Amino acid sequence: MARQSLSERTQMEANVRENMRKFFFSGAAVSHMLEAPFKKLREFNEFLNWELENREDARRLRNIKNACFPLMKSLDDYRFDELRMPESITRQDMIDLKFIDAKHTLVFYGICGSGKTMLSIALGIKACNCGYRVRFVTLSQLATRLIEAKENGRIEKVLADYGNLGLLIIDEWGYCQLDKKSSEFVFQVIAESYEKKSLILTTNLPFSEWGKIVADEQLAAAMIDRIVHFGHLIDTGTVDWRLRLSPMNHQMTEKKSV
Repeated sequence: MARQSLSERTQMEANVRENMRKFFFSGAAVSHMLEAPFKKLREFNEFLNWELENREDARRLRNIKNACFPLMKSLDDYRFDELRMPESITRQDMIDLKFIDAKHTLVFYGICGSGKTMLSIALGIKACNCGYRVRFVTLSQLATRLIEAKENGRIEKVLADYGNLGLLIIDEWGYCQLDKKSSEFVFQVIAESYEKKSLILTTNLPFSEWGKIVADEQLAAAMIDRIVHFGHLIDTGTVDWRLRLSPMNHQMTEKKSV
């Protein structure tokens, strides 16, 4: 019994020491607390755990808010029926966010409505909950913000903000054309992300047509080069889920069958 109590005391002291370090208590404060009776030590550790959990919850909510997702999505609701993974990454590795730690890029390629944006948001939200800093932006929004930042003398700060992310999601790659200046700034974001953080891009265009998006073909080639080097091309398929699941589409189908 005495040995068990001593073991419990030793474990509790280790827990308190670890938790106090997370709050940056001084060594003297830690030593002082470890002299407390076991009951007081346990109550203090429970309080520290409670505060750490509150801070972690607040951080997750802050990460999600700062990510600027247009809506909330979950991997539990995603249909993987049509998803085709390359040999370079498994579906489970993607779901487990291993590509973020590896600083790799995911390119979701498929027709409109095939779930590219939904999957990118669901992965982004999971990343936020796992403690990563994430930002969601369309290509058009990214180009506009970079141009405005340049005009307002804030371009270095904005680029630094993107550089400090763990995951940057650029949606709708192919729905707008960039002029030369915008292309240069977007290239800078891509180039500074290379081997430093993870990207997710969603597009309905094959790489061979990316020159239509970027004004400068050399810039387009340079972007593709950096994206594909540590990238995984994931085909989201040819099913338009929005159309298939649309109540209006069902109504139209029923009318045709009458």
